[in-house]
Amino acid sequence: MKNNDILMNPNELVQFLKKPSLDFTREDIIRFIEAKGISMLNFRYVADDGKLKSLNFVPHSRDHLESILTAGERVDGSSLFSFVESGSSDLYLIPRYRTAFLNPFTSVPTLEILCSFYNNDGKPLESAPEYILRKAYTRFIEKTGYRMKAFGELEYYINSTHDDLYPLIDQKGYHQSRPFAKFEDLRIEALELCAKAGCRIKYGHSEVGSFTKAGEDFEQHEIEFLPVEIDEAVDQLLISKWILRSLSSEYGVEVSFAPKITVGKAGSGMHIHMMLEKDGVNLMVENGKLSQVAKRMIAGILDLSKALTAFGNTIPTSYLRLVPHQEAPTNICWGDRNRSVLIRVPLGWNGTMNMIKDANPADKTEFQDMPSKQTVELRSPDGSADIYKLFAGLVIATEHGLEMDNALEIADELYVNYNIFRIQDKKKDKKLESLPASCCESADCLLAQRDYFEKDGVFPTGVIDNVVTKLKAFNDKGLSEKLYNKNEEISKLVIKYLHCG
Repeated sequence: MKNNDILMNPNELVQFLKKPSLDFTREDIIRFIEAKGISMLNFRYVADDGKLKSLNFVPHSRDHLESILTAGERVDGSSLFSFVESGSSDLYLIPRYRTAFLNPFTSVPTLEILCSFYNNDGKPLESAPEYILRKAYTRFIEKTGYRMKAFGELEYYINSTHDDLYPLIDQKGYHQSRPFAKFEDLRIEALELCAKAGCRIKYGHSEVGSFTKAGEDFEQHEIEFLPVEIDEAVDQLLISKWILRSLSSEYGVEVSFAPKITVGKAGSGMHIHMMLEKDGVNLMVENGKLSQVAKRMIAGILDLSKALTAFGNTIPTSYLRLVPHQEAPTNICWGDRNRSVLIRVPLGWNGTMNMIKDANPADKTEFQDMPSKQTVELRSPDGSADIYKLFAGLVIATEHGLEMDNALEIADELYVNYNIFRIQDKKKDKKLESLPASCCESADCLLAQRDYFEKDGVFPTGVIDNVVTKLKAFNDKGLSEKLYNKNEEISKLVIKYLHCG
């Protein structure tokens, strides 16, 4: 990391230690704690419900602090995971030093660290969400020699008491500024706090969704990140959701990442952008065009896309969002810059500086071509996603595409260059397959393709069984049809799953 990168890095630990977070050691953490007068240490970790849990420590001596940071602590796994039996439920929590950041909400100086789970033999817990992703990514790197980077688009609604001053314009919230975006200040503060916690922020803005209902305002916003190694991308999403919820509580408003807030209005997705690299070079483009590697990646994800909804769309209201005409996908296909498809290839700034020269004719700088930023974007996941399992599934699906003999043929067959929701384009329909329409259908799709995920023990059999059991328990097959025009029942369902993930 260059000196300028350290100076501009918002994470106070990076600035103090003068090294990137990936290089943090136990002694680094102790040195920071002693120098900054940190009096509390929190372990954070993810359990079945996808939310960050906490375990609080007040170190009373250096020996005590060293013990916490070296040996971790034990917890009751049966209270955290439904697949852990109470008869042998003790698990170890071990901190991952690179994830350390200062808590911005506590009255006393407090350090946060994300943790991993280990079993009674001191081995990584095979069924732990973060270890499933680690296994998938380790195998991927060993087999392909590629690195996989990713980032999420975190969409959310802010629910507040209705304000007549500068009223919200129904479904016209995209990139609005204050005073028409009433909670721009909350979003900006969240961006700053997320960056200080180690998240790499691309930008934030207000989103399309805005409406007023029954004396309440609902305003949609989005935070988008920068591409990082795929395990770090999960950390970014988990930490940012925690920060947004904590901050909204201080503002006295409610934040929800739920896929659907009400019928007829924009839902909230969690679109995932992905790219492959080798030796720091983006492999998604070749001679200015989408590469064969990228097309293979797309084909693999499309081929397993039905099963992936079991990890990315985990509650009944997920499938009220995946409907036509809401910029959410329903069919298994891909296309360029096309928001009606499952996988979109967005603009990637591939190889031209003409725009900056045209916009700034007085600047005579000889601009260098920037490296390609090309990604591909999966548009189906939402805020209910089991993020570790979803990203592990995407790694597996990408590896699958790179190995498929007919990947390029599948990519060609499933490419569309039209809006699949427009009536005038229906005649071009390639008889595309549909995504699952319920949790029950997603469970069936996962069962049909479970071998891909269980190969080499990446997903333990019991984990897949557990996911299927949870999805089936919703008993929601045909729910969209049953709820048609029943707004009161839909509202009850929305409230039930308002704080998913």
